[in-house]
Amino acid sequence: MSLQAPPRLLQLAGQSLLRDEAVAIPALEELPTELFPPLFMEAFTKRHSKILTAMVQAWPFPRLPLGSLMLTPDLETLRAVLEGLDVLLAQKVRPRGWKLQVLDLQNVDENFWVVWSGDSVWSSKAMNKRKTAKDCPRMGRQQPIKVFIHFYLTGKKLDEFLTYLILWVKKRKDFIHLCCKKLVVFSLPTHNITIRKVLEMVELDCIQEVEMNCPWELSMLARFAPYLGRMSHLGKLVLFNVYVSTYVSPEEKEQILAQFTSQFLKLDNLQKLYTYTGSCLEGRLHEVFRSLKIPLETLLITNCLLSASDWENLSCWPSFSQLKELHLRGIRLTNFSPECLQRTLEKVAVTVQSLLLEDCGIVDSQLNVIVPTLSRCCQLTTFSFRGNPVSMAALENLLRHTARLSKLSLEIYPAPQESYDAQGALNYGKFVQLRAELMEILRDLRQPKTIVFSTVPSPHYGDSEYDPIMV
Repeated sequence: MSLQAPPRLLQLAGQSLLRDEAVAIPALEELPTELFPPLFMEAFTKRHSKILTAMVQAWPFPRLPLGSLMLTPDLETLRAVLEGLDVLLAQKVRPRGWKLQVLDLQNVDENFWVVWSGDSVWSSKAMNKRKTAKDCPRMGRQQPIKVFIHFYLTGKKLDEFLTYLILWVKKRKDFIHLCCKKLVVFSLPTHNITIRKVLEMVELDCIQEVEMNCPWELSMLARFAPYLGRMSHLGKLVLFNVYVSTYVSPEEKEQILAQFTSQFLKLDNLQKLYTYTGSCLEGRLHEVFRSLKIPLETLLITNCLLSASDWENLSCWPSFSQLKELHLRGIRLTNFSPECLQRTLEKVAVTVQSLLLEDCGIVDSQLNVIVPTLSRCCQLTTFSFRGNPVSMAALENLLRHTARLSKLSLEIYPAPQESYDAQGALNYGKFVQLRAELMEILRDLRQPKTIVFSTVPSPHYGDSEYDPIMV
């Protein structure tokens, strides 16, 4: 039977102090710095709101990483902490002991609490040297307190936690800088008041990531476009499908989409672009690439229709020259010239590290054109080609070329077409035989690390059936 470790002396001291709030609160002025984090955690766990309020006023570090302490947003804790900030802000003369600069509501920096609750303790001098301002791309006016948060919008209205915070900041906008670095929309309200309320409360050029993980009405996209153009530090943008009402004329649709894509001219820091089914960028990617001011690092396109202009000009723009991740999923390339993909790979050959060409309908003749260029992607660590209908001979040729890529750590290939019968059903025995032959060819050339042969045409939807071989 295992024995539970006895409480540490600091923990016992904190528990003793918390038994009497009348004693604990005045004692904070004399409390050693190293006792603050464990005592704060104890007060948070036992929900001693008054002590939390007092501890915020005396907090001896520049940052209070509250978000990493709360597994889920907790309104009672937020109220207690904000009440402590109100006491600080109400003082006409800044107290000498006022150290707190940042209330961090992001779920980051958990090491702070882990270290202070462990057996070893960082010195207060080391903690005070931690930089805070660099975490915000734009501080604006030097308000006394910065609040960092990620906004996750999931319903028809803001939850109580975010509503309370927004109203609190709105009343103190001369003293509080609200920095939202990440905005994620999981489901869009039937009206745009909620998202507009959030966008108008934050400094838009603080936002570094936007994920629109839900369908959009075209009219709402038009309202969002001007906000997007003001996100000058945006580094990552995720876009899902846009619905176009039958009442919208083709001319109006064209005008709205042109207005939206024109905002990319103002995104000076965009480096990661993800576009999914029915995205408003379908057929307009060439306009986006033409507008970008710096090269992309990541481009992910899933189940989108590429126009001939998109595909043929993909490799022409300077913004495409330094890609580290190129992921194309469900992009039907069967009818496109393989020379376009060949030129694209030539453009990124010295930089690309992760290349996914999944379920793109690439056939033998197209594959044989691109493999020489693929073999020159010398930085490649991840390569996936699953979901493409190619023969045993084409796969052999592909493996002989990827054998030159010494940094590959993960390879995913489709089962050869000879593994299936005339009706498309898998002959598992045949598949095992062909896989063994392919592995023998590959091991004669190099020793692979992890290699997967997929037996499902579209494994990124639903359950995947594939056999990994780890060496």
